[in-house]
Amino acid sequence: MADEGHETKPSDATRAAEEAESQRAHVPDRAPTDEETEDAEHAPRDKDAGAHYDEMAKRGANQQGEGRLP
Repeated sequence: MADEGHETKPSDATRAAEEAESQRAHVPDRAPTDEETEDAEHAPRDKDAGAHYDEMAKRGANQQGEGRLP
C-alpha cells in the first residue's frame, strides 16, 4: 500500500517500459498439459450458468439502496 499523502511520479523510463509492456502480445506462459486438456473436455457444463449470469446482471443494474445515485 502506498503511503498516504506521498504522491509518486513515475520516471520517463518507467512510463516507456509500461507502454512497451502494454503493447506486447498476451499469450500464456505454457501450453496446457494433456491432463488439463482432458479434464477440461470432460468437465461438466452448468446449463443454468447463462440464466444465472443474466439474472445477476439485471440485479446489479436495478440495485437500490445506500450510495446509489438517482
